[in-house]
Amino acid sequence: MHILNIGILAHVDAGKTSLTERLLFETGAIDRLGSVDDGSTQTDTGEIERRRGITIRTAVASFTLDDLQVNVVDTPGHADFVAEVERALGVLDGAVLVLSAVEGVQPHTRVLMKSLRRLRLPTLIFMNKIDRSGARERDLLADIRRRLSPHCVALNTVRGLGGPAATTQPVASMEEAAEVLAERDDGLLELLVDGKAPDVQQVRAALARQCADGAAHPVVFGSALTGQGIGDLLDGIGLLPATRRSAHGGARRGVRASVFAIERGPSGEKVAYLRMRAGVLRTREQLTFHRGRHEYAGRLTALTVIGAPGERQAVAGDIVKVRGVPEIRVGDHLGAPGPAGQTHFTPPGLETVVRARVPGQESRLHAALLALAEQDPLIATRTLAGGDTSVLLYGEVQKEVIGETLARDFGVEADFEPSRPVYFERPAGTAEAVEEMLRHGPNAFMATVGLRVEPAAPGSGVAYLMEVDLGSLPAAFHRAIEESVRLTLRAGPHGWPVTDVTVALTRTGYDAPTTVAADFRGRTPIVLSEALRRAGTTVYEPCHRFEVEVPLESFGAVTAKLAVLGGVLRDTRRQDDTWVLTGEIPAAAVHEAEQRLPGLTHGEGVWWSEPSGDRPAR
Repeated sequence: MHILNIGILAHVDAGKTSLTERLLFETGAIDRLGSVDDGSTQTDTGEIERRRGITIRTAVASFTLDDLQVNVVDTPGHADFVAEVERALGVLDGAVLVLSAVEGVQPHTRVLMKSLRRLRLPTLIFMNKIDRSGARERDLLADIRRRLSPHCVALNTVRGLGGPAATTQPVASMEEAAEVLAERDDGLLELLVDGKAPDVQQVRAALARQCADGAAHPVVFGSALTGQGIGDLLDGIGLLPATRRSAHGGARRGVRASVFAIERGPSGEKVAYLRMRAGVLRTREQLTFHRGRHEYAGRLTALTVIGAPGERQAVAGDIVKVRGVPEIRVGDHLGAPGPAGQTHFTPPGLETVVRARVPGQESRLHAALLALAEQDPLIATRTLAGGDTSVLLYGEVQKEVIGETLARDFGVEADFEPSRPVYFERPAGTAEAVEEMLRHGPNAFMATVGLRVEPAAPGSGVAYLMEVDLGSLPAAFHRAIEESVRLTLRAGPHGWPVTDVTVALTRTGYDAPTTVAADFRGRTPIVLSEALRRAGTTVYEPCHRFEVEVPLESFGAVTAKLAVLGGVLRDTRRQDDTWVLTGEIPAAAVHEAEQRLPGLTHGEGVWWSEPSGDRPAR
């Protein structure tokens, strides 16, 4: 048996959850088609998902094709839940990118494809909704090649396009496919130059090789509603590289696995989804989990292999649900981190202040937010001056869903302030501060602390170094200093988190047995704040990289508005009857830019953006 883990990705409303249902139905995994409209799908199981008709949490289903077990990971399509997509990418062997044959290439489609191509993840493209009025085929395929990837190969064609009777059939000739693939296949190129037509097997073998490398993308037209083209899609899935499921030799290798999703069982216990990378995983064995530099022990009480519930052990390639480890969180891993530990998307660029609507529920609200953060580590919280709590976000829909979840699952009504950008500070220079131990007087304190701060490389985060002997203090005192340093950096001189900084401990002193850890916890923030003040910090704002297509006559109005919003143009190019503008804009201005674009372009402008870097705040 071989295992293939694929993701279904799409712009919202392209039909990916309906496609998942159709795949499960056509392969016999379910005997009744679910519906997004009536909330009966296999993967959108949450009440909020069913009511809104969108996918919020990653879900896993499974079906079998001959000797191939396919685990389908249904991921969110809305850009606000991009963190869920990020984690799914780390456990996939391949992906199916769903587009609507009516709407075509949409903004979030391009964001997803950029990520898939950057990762070189084998990807099929499914053109859904061929039965809808306005559906396109040849010009849409050309648009895909222009805007997503030039190396796309259609596996089928459509008759009766744009109506309920639309049907598909395999392409009559593989000549066009051979021409596309010949750019990266010398054998095909030689045949074409000699005027010989390669046979179907040669072309399919070349397509499988290039698809596995993430260089070429099979395209299938069809309809999740009617089932047309699903057979061609299942045939195309066979082109993706699978893993042979075998435990032979696995016992001699260490277990490696990545935690990519968390849910709660009926009794409230944690249920974690893991992607197995190596080794053999069984219940009742003592395991060591890793989270950054932190590690903890756990023993599984239950294990369910997706697609093989009778299996008592999980091996490389499996997706498995486990219970019994209360501390487990998304992003943790067994053994060395795998691809799931990599970051493919920029962290959230917005934050909102959340307060309990009912006085006295503040502690319940805090506990509920911590529980949500276990399911999504990028839903980070921080305590602001005055005791308020802020939550990091990707967008407004995510904020609405968090509010509904707090009320439904935790019984806490919450109010949210308008979202604002997440600013942060970087040190502008290097400086040092020291506070010497003072044994007598009204301001006596029993600890000496010296710290130096200096800039670090962008994106490096926070580094803590010790330039004193490890034995110069008891271990508990060293921990107190480091913990206080990291806590203090959450709010710099301007009130924003300080990042891309190196903090070095340069001097220590204590008086045994009078000094206690609390002396260092109290003195360290004072010393660090003074060092930051001397070094100076610069506040930065998150930015988005944008690309906007506008009619020729709208060029002046659009560029003027972008300038007012703080946008900076990097490139302009004419493309047929449109201008394509690319540049950078503050994250805080993205929402207004999107809202103003239709009015400036008579509804013809197309906006695309993604988080990308930062710049000093104005």
